[in-house]
Amino acid sequence: MSVDATPQPAEGATPPAEAARAAFPAPIARRTLVPVSFELYPPRTDAGRVSLDRTIDHLASIDPGFISVTYGAGGTSGGRSLEVLRGIRARTSVEPLAHLTCVGNTYAGATTLIREFLDAGILSFLALRGDPPEGSVEGDDFLGDLGSAAELVQLIHRAQAERAQYAETSLSDVPGAAVVGVPNRARIAVAAFPNGHPRSRGVSQDIDTLLSKQAAGATLAITQLFFHADHYLAFVARAKAAGVTMPILPGIMPITTPGRLRRVLELSGEEVPAELEIALQVEPDDEGRVQIGIEYAAQLCRDVLAGGAPGIHLYAFNEYKTVLAVLEAAGLLADLPFHSIPRVLRPARSRRTVFQTP
Repeated sequence: MSVDATPQPAEGATPPAEAARAAFPAPIARRTLVPVSFELYPPRTDAGRVSLDRTIDHLASIDPGFISVTYGAGGTSGGRSLEVLRGIRARTSVEPLAHLTCVGNTYAGATTLIREFLDAGILSFLALRGDPPEGSVEGDDFLGDLGSAAELVQLIHRAQAERAQYAETSLSDVPGAAVVGVPNRARIAVAAFPNGHPRSRGVSQDIDTLLSKQAAGATLAITQLFFHADHYLAFVARAKAAGVTMPILPGIMPITTPGRLRRVLELSGEEVPAELEIALQVEPDDEGRVQIGIEYAAQLCRDVLAGGAPGIHLYAFNEYKTVLAVLEAAGLLADLPFHSIPRVLRPARSRRTVFQTP
C-alpha cells in the first residue's frame, strides 16, 4: 500500500502552482513593427517551468516570428527542450524553433532526434556545430559523426524527406478524396559570427562557412551577440558581396549586470564594450543597471534596423520584462492591431517569418 506524502494545501488555500501563476500579470496583446523573435532555454525545475510558461505567454502576445529553445550540450536537456517546444506549439500560435547540435551525435542518434521533433510538429530548426565539452580542445574526438553544421542541415532535410515524401489535403466536399502535394519543407537557421568564430582563421573562413551552410539548405542565419552595430553591418555587407542571399538576423542580448557581462564575454570571446562595462560598474542601483542595459540594447536595435537588418532576435534568459522593455524603448511595439498599422510601417516580408523562401 502506497502513501502519498506530498503536502496538501490547507482547505480553501490556493494550490502552489496556481499561486505561482497568479503572481504574474496577464499579458497584453500588442504588435511589433518589424519581425522579432526570442531565444529561451529549458527550465531545470517545476517552478522554473511555471515561470517559463508565463514568459512564453507574454512573448507570444506580441506575435513574434518564432521562439527558439536551446538544446543542452551532450543531450542533457533534449527531453526538456522538446517539452517546451510542444508547449509553445500547444498554447500559442507562434512557430517553435528547435536547436540541434553536432557535438556527441551519431548519424543514427541525430536522425532519431530529428524525427522525434518532426513527429511533434516542429518544422523549424537552428543547426549548430556546438562547443567542445568542458576540458576538450579543438582536434579532440568530440564531434561524433557530424563534422559541421552544414552536414546537420543536410541531415535534417534528408530525415524530413524520408519521413514525408508527400502531403495529403482532404477535400471537404468529396468524402474519402484528397489532394496530393509537396509537404511543408523544414526551415533551417544557422549561426553567423560578426566578429569571427573563436576557432576561425579569419573573416574569409567565416563567410565561406556561412556559404556552405546556405548551399546545404539553410534559409536563415542568426548572429552570435555583438555590441556594436558597425560589426554586424560590416559582416552582412561582406557576406552579401560573397554571395550569401539568406537573411542574416541580428542576435541581441540585453546585459543588465556586470556579472552577466563578464560571463557572456568569457563564453563568447567578444571584446569588452567599454562604455557599457563602465556604465554598469559605476551605477550603484540595480534598477539603474537594468535601465542602462535596456537602453544600450534598444539603441543597438535602432542602429541595425536603420542599416537594413531584416528583424531582431533577442536572447531573453527566460524572462520577458527586459526584452519587451527593449522593444518598447526602441520604438518597435505598437498598441494598434497589425491590420491597423500604416502599410508603410509594415515589414516587406511576412511578419510571421524571416526565413528565406526556398
